[in-house]
Amino acid sequence: MQTRRDILRSLTIAALGLAALPALAQAPATPAAGEGDPAVATVRRMTDALEAALKAGTVRERSEILSGPMQQTFDLPAMLRLGVGTRWKDIPAEKQQALIAAFGPYLAATYATRLSAAAGSTFAIDPKSEARGPGRIVHVTVTDGSGDTSPVDYVLNAENRITDVFLQGTVSEAGTLRTGFSEPLQEGGADGLLAHLKKSTETMLAAPAPKAKP
Repeated sequence: MQTRRDILRSLTIAALGLAALPALAQAPATPAAGEGDPAVATVRRMTDALEAALKAGTVRERSEILSGPMQQTFDLPAMLRLGVGTRWKDIPAEKQQALIAAFGPYLAATYATRLSAAAGSTFAIDPKSEARGPGRIVHVTVTDGSGDTSPVDYVLNAENRITDVFLQGTVSEAGTLRTGFSEPLQEGGADGLLAHLKKSTETMLAAPAPKAKP
């Protein structure tokens, strides 16, 4: 059985693209109405999607809710490069694009799967971001259905797109991806990672809806 801390961890540790479309990858997020800090507006768009997805009944439904906002708020190609690490530069361009195309559905399905255990969670966003190099950090407090809280930090680049997510200031989304991608890359290179992304996505989306409690 998952602990409350595991549930909060699930909201931030996922695996991430759908950014094969260059226009989406390059377009910076714009502030929502009344949102003065564009970095905060980006994170709010994503947490709004997470809260909406929590109300859906299946992984597939949650993934469909999350995929669009992820395209808009995450720098998915950059996160994929971080997840692959130094091997990325050795992958031919056409295979890089194939990986990017498979990465988005994988990330959306992973977040959707982990949200299955997070019913009732809410997100409180600090209204002001902090500078971090050329980018920003936005602090969020996640509260689960039992009232337990956990800090989550979203790291954004100069274009106000999310490039990493940290739980408790130490657990990195990019680092989690790197760990998960290591074995497929070692065993099959770019083709092995592509197969891993596609198979994992199909498996997660095929998960049945949880049975209603009596």
